[in-house]
Amino acid sequence: MAGTARPVVLITGASSGIGEAVAERFSGDAERRWRLLLAGRDEVRLGEVARRTGGRGLRGDLADRAGVERLAARALEAEGRVDVLVAAAGIGWAGPFTGTPPEVVERMVAVNLTGVMHLVRAVLPGMVERGVGRVVLVSSMAGWAGVANEAAYAATKGGLLAFAESLRYELAGTRVGVTAVLPGAVDTPFFARRGVPYHRARPKPVPAGRLADLVWRSVVYRRDEVFAPAWLAWPARLRGGAPGPFRAMAKRFG
Repeated sequence: MAGTARPVVLITGASSGIGEAVAERFSGDAERRWRLLLAGRDEVRLGEVARRTGGRGLRGDLADRAGVERLAARALEAEGRVDVLVAAAGIGWAGPFTGTPPEVVERMVAVNLTGVMHLVRAVLPGMVERGVGRVVLVSSMAGWAGVANEAAYAATKGGLLAFAESLRYELAGTRVGVTAVLPGAVDTPFFARRGVPYHRARPKPVPAGRLADLVWRSVVYRRDEVFAPAWLAWPARLRGGAPGPFRAMAKRFG
């Protein structure tokens, strides 16, 4: 990623869930020996993950623009650059949109979308200047297809997909890539924290370690789009090619 120097990866949401699993996967890459910058809100958990992976914990909250800017500044001060950003932090809420508290909507938009955009804005210029780098945005199938009773969450994740696609066009020819990761359900504390357990029969939750491996592969092999599990690419294509039948199936099977 950066010549003979050990590449630097900044991972958000690293104190638990997908971010924690991604940190563990990158720390196990003996060939590249990544330098890990781990961002999260839970300082205790973050410290544990940092000790286990050999990374450096950077406490930060993506909900606040000033906090995002401080996080980016600390990351650049610590290592001088960021070669890869894995934006894995995210929060959810389940229930009818009309019953979603306004403050929940605002925080979801901030953490899942605008905070990510501000962080990318802070680290992307260095990648472009050096002529190498990758931005990995952990979105969701909810952002691609929409999900009943998760309208606000789906909107934030759909925004990430549009952001990723637009950035790819802007960055053409720079050797800086953008990966959109589209998991279905992932086996993490996410559902417990949103207050509603996962109840659908399919897709079955993907182990966090499996998703982390796909994220790592997307960086190493420069992949622009990752579905997890892989078969979710088929309903995604169906929605694009035959939206009517797709919506009928979605209403019937959830």
